Amino acid sequence: MHGLNQDLPLLLSTVLEHGATTFGAVPVIGRYDNDCIDCDYAQLAARARRLATALQRLGYGPDRFLGSLAWNTHRHLELLYAATGIGAVLHTANPRLPPAQIAYTINFTGYQTLFIDADTLALAEQLAPQLPNVRRYVMMAPAGALPDSTLPALLSHEDLLADGDPSFSWPLLDERTACLLCFTSGTTGPPKGALYTHRGTVLNALSAGGGNAWALSADDAIIAIPGFFHCNGWAVPFFGPMYGARLVLPGRRADSAFLCRLIVDHGVTVAPGVPTIFLDLLRHCRETKAGLGRLNRLFSGGTAPPLAMMEAYLRDHGVRTIHGWGMTETTSAATMSFAPRDLPPDQALAAMRTQGKPVFGAEIRIADDDGNVLARDGATPGHLQARGHWTVASYFHRPEIEAITQDGWLRTGDVAKIDADNTLHIVDRDKDLIKSGGEWISSQALEEAASAHPAVREAAVIAMPHWRWQERPLLVVVATAPVTEQELRNHLADLVPKMWLPDAVAFVDELPHGPTGKLAKQELRQWLTDGRLGVAATASAIAP
Repeated sequence: MHGLNQDLPLLLSTVLEHGATTFGAVPVIGRYDNDCIDCDYAQLAARARRLATALQRLGYGPDRFLGSLAWNTHRHLELLYAATGIGAVLHTANPRLPPAQIAYTINFTGYQTLFIDADTLALAEQLAPQLPNVRRYVMMAPAGALPDSTLPALLSHEDLLADGDPSFSWPLLDERTACLLCFTSGTTGPPKGALYTHRGTVLNALSAGGGNAWALSADDAIIAIPGFFHCNGWAVPFFGPMYGARLVLPGRRADSAFLCRLIVDHGVTVAPGVPTIFLDLLRHCRETKAGLGRLNRLFSGGTAPPLAMMEAYLRDHGVRTIHGWGMTETTSAATMSFAPRDLPPDQALAAMRTQGKPVFGAEIRIADDDGNVLARDGATPGHLQARGHWTVASYFHRPEIEAITQDGWLRTGDVAKIDADNTLHIVDRDKDLIKSGGEWISSQALEEAASAHPAVREAAVIAMPHWRWQERPLLVVVATAPVTEQELRNHLADLVPKMWLPDAVAFVDELPHGPTGKLAKQELRQWLTDGRLGVAATASAIAP
């Protein structure tokens, strides 16, 4: 027997309309170079409805893809709702990826329309010859600000809105309809797509925004630092209208003086981001004696925040750091290290140092190499697996990748321990990836690039600690001919992203290998610790 509740689909359009009707006057504040905006949720929803009808006239609707290559602006936000609200799928391309990877994700998806903004115009012009399917570009800029460009068929976002219908009624879609597509950063091969559903995205925002996680309410103001191309901007675009919190949109800027001013001027209470952002902000506050206004909690992701940083924010500013774990494949957060405000500082910091507990709707477990589930005893490490309402079941158009166990759990690629109370502790990574400032660097790809130099016989890359970026790559080389560190850097500069360039290069006569011939990187890390590589293992971990 079924119950007698009404059965309404969970759709992103209903999130926006809830904000428009219940929190219609709550501000959405955009601050970007030469283009500032103050609107509210009612106005944002009307603009999204106008854009939705314009997209329909362009032929977009269910099962059609389109893309964006843009930063966190109000126009990007309304596109997110407009496209998904009519059943189309928006691919939020990541402008931080190497151009070849951006082109790969766009071509792999195969759509014809790409929305850009002023800060990605030059990048789009660079990419255009590599994007044979893209026939139409839309510039998300103020009215009358359409620039001269080499892009074909460049349209104006504001012109599209001018012809739209603000009274448009959103269609009732199946809640399992695809809505957004995000790609991984491609550190171990081509980027892989995570295709999200309306249902999973709404449930993720409901759960992650709740009391034991972000604990959001209409008393909050959130600054949207993570790009909308990073796991849906960590659900911030949905948190605002769902919980009635003000949104502050900084565009692409993330320099400390600018962020500090926005936080203070607009009463920001919640700031998500990677530790690098918060380390720089902390240094800015120390140097300028600036305060942080109403800010009371940080949400740190991407990599573990340093304990000293968390201590300083709590001690000097009364700001708690909430640490979580999630990945592109889990839409955004799966666990959160919530620390109640009345906890003593030492207990609060202890809670913050973990990756926390699963939010409702997400589950975690660990398994051994043979797939046997391991105990939650806080001592046994294992391969972290996850499942839940917003975890991917497979990769977009990549059925050959066996990411899911036979009983339906996602293999995350992380190694972890889990306490008896279900608290997660990330121990290591399955592969030797380096995480610098919240971004992955592939040691294998960097090794391959270095080995392409004619004077390099063999190369290995390991992580070394860094005071600001948490980890930076150290390149260890066996050379067959004289070569300098600068020559290797110049060689790599043409092959890898700038942020991948190693902080140091060590030259050795021979690299350590294991019984099967593989590089023994654990031994190499010990060499670093012992000083055998001629590089100080801890020097870069200390702030100058």
